[in-house]
Amino acid sequence: MQRSVVIIFSFVILLLSYGCHAQTGADPLLTEKQSFTFENYTTLGGEVIPEVTVGWESYGELNAAKDNVILITHFFSGNSHAAGKYQADDVLPGYWDAIIGPGKAIDTDKYFVISSDTLVNAFPHDPNVITTGPASINPATGKPYGLDFPVVTIRDFVNVQHQLLQSLGINKLHAVIGASMGSLQALEWSIAYPDMVERMVSVIGAGAMDAWTVMALEHWARPIRHDPNWNNGDYYDGDAPLTGITSTLAMITQQAMHPVIMNLHAPKPEVLPEAALDSVANSTPVLDYLFASSATRAPLADANHLLYLVRANQLFVAGHENDLATGLAKVKAKTLFLPATNDLLLQPYLTKQVVTELEQQGKEPQYEEIDGVWGHLDGVFSISSKADTIKAFLEE
Repeated sequence: MQRSVVIIFSFVILLLSYGCHAQTGADPLLTEKQSFTFENYTTLGGEVIPEVTVGWESYGELNAAKDNVILITHFFSGNSHAAGKYQADDVLPGYWDAIIGPGKAIDTDKYFVISSDTLVNAFPHDPNVITTGPASINPATGKPYGLDFPVVTIRDFVNVQHQLLQSLGINKLHAVIGASMGSLQALEWSIAYPDMVERMVSVIGAGAMDAWTVMALEHWARPIRHDPNWNNGDYYDGDAPLTGITSTLAMITQQAMHPVIMNLHAPKPEVLPEAALDSVANSTPVLDYLFASSATRAPLADANHLLYLVRANQLFVAGHENDLATGLAKVKAKTLFLPATNDLLLQPYLTKQVVTELEQQGKEPQYEEIDGVWGHLDGVFSISSKADTIKAFLEE
């Protein structure tokens, strides 16, 4: 039993870290990681990053008019690997392989689907991630930026993606679609570049971070800051704050899962276990279940990158205006919102706020909830339940 639950939990951590979904049984769609670099990016905060490099991948073919493009924006712990495999014998395909591919909801026989790694990606030491962030070398010093890297926002993620698309001669998006942090980017795209975006799909998302959600996100940051090895962000010549990173990854995993699914797979808590009674310093099987796989993945993450991602999410309000209504007033795209009914992280009320405001502005957003037992992760694991909805929306 103990070995089986560790395997299950390791699978969930792998999904959260790499962003993968179960194989569908068909021949895998093959893709490759590519790299894009440009110079002198000015952040929303007004600071300049001398060189930005991000990874990207695509599926399907770009048509001659370059107007069959669908941009996929990824979640907090994910990356650009949204579908397919790099090699036919890869263990898992990309996280939304259930809906991206030939004949699927996001049909790669019809659309050119593209996805990129964000700035400050959580896992810069993953060989399948290409990103610029605090762990990157600052050309002015020849050393990692650390906290000298400027604070970045969801708008900055979008602007970097815009630079990538412009480099490919793409000036129109049939749709932009994203889950969780990706949904924030998708909505921001429809505001930052309203004449470029024809359709926007927000999955397990929000229009602005309220006080409760900002506080919830802070629980992901504090373990890192309290790890002595973090050293105010200056740890690149020493030991990384892996204890803090492990706690952060464990917290992300727990908050992304609903109690029903967690309790189904976790070991049943023992009644007065001897080790737990012996010392408060001892662990228990339940806690080992939560932390063991997170510790395995921790070396691929970067503490500062995680902190920067948390801050980008905490600062989010669509449009980055003084209020949500002002930002949403710029939306011209058709919109579809798919929150998860049992999401305890970005709860459905956050999406309903956006839908209500758009309706008050005379727009016609579509809204459906994803049912499932995974909680926030229903936006990944249960997305196929909305395949017909997504397909129809894209064909409107």
